[in-house]
Amino acid sequence: MKNLPLSSLRAFEAAARHESFVKAAAEINLTAAGVSQHVRTVENWLNVPLFVRQTRGVALTAAGREFGAAVTHGLGHIEIAARQLRLEIHSRPISIACIASMATRWLIPQLPRFRAAYPDLRIHIVYALEAKTPEAAGVDLLIRHGLRPGPSAIELLSAETRPTCSAELRARHGKLETAHDLASAELLHDETTDAWARWFAIAGLRDTPRAGPLFADFNLMIGSVIGGQGVGLCPTALIADELAQGSLVTLSNMASDTDKAYWLIEAKSLSHEAAIFRDWLSAQAANAPSTASVDWRSVE
Repeated sequence: MKNLPLSSLRAFEAAARHESFVKAAAEINLTAAGVSQHVRTVENWLNVPLFVRQTRGVALTAAGREFGAAVTHGLGHIEIAARQLRLEIHSRPISIACIASMATRWLIPQLPRFRAAYPDLRIHIVYALEAKTPEAAGVDLLIRHGLRPGPSAIELLSAETRPTCSAELRARHGKLETAHDLASAELLHDETTDAWARWFAIAGLRDTPRAGPLFADFNLMIGSVIGGQGVGLCPTALIADELAQGSLVTLSNMASDTDKAYWLIEAKSLSHEAAIFRDWLSAQAANAPSTASVDWRSVE
């Protein structure tokens, strides 16, 4: 295979298939003389005549017909392999790891708009678990909650929390306007009672929060809040729809976890498709309604 004239084989294959230099030239955007030169190169390399040149055209020799079929077969396999590889590359999903609450309440609702804008790109969402980097999670992108994890992290949403309950619970319970009122309410806890302890400390109360139901994460607790079972400290950015509809209400303008956010982190090596999704998510977050515009109730 040394010094095989690969660049000339394509011209020879077209000429053999059409049994015409003129038709081959039209197909591969060359002149008939250019095709003839490529065929001559292949013949010289093989040291075998592949065409008989005639006054009104060319005709394949027996060797030319046999070799032409072999080249057509070989190039066909190459084309099939190339198409499959391109399909695999372009259909490879963009992978993102995310905590459950952020996925269900913000990320997943965004996807129909992304799919409408980029119908050929696929998204694969997995749990973030304890991963701190996309590489550790085996994904392109990672959404984390907490303090800023690094200078390149992109802030998607604020994670500040406020006391929240259903409109039905507030109407049923009556007065829930001060920190003292909340201290006597049915409090719902996300993972531990520490969040409520921090909030009451900010409000100036040092009493231990009431021991209400404890949920493994916010994604579980919000169901209880919506169901009117108590008051939870909720990331207001994740309940924007319910607040706008009035089904949930915040009971104080005093927030905790004001130094925390939901951060988007990208892998060190990012595909073009994943970069598109990163930029799109960043734009969606930038256009999200600001929690600062909500008319929070004030603690007396």
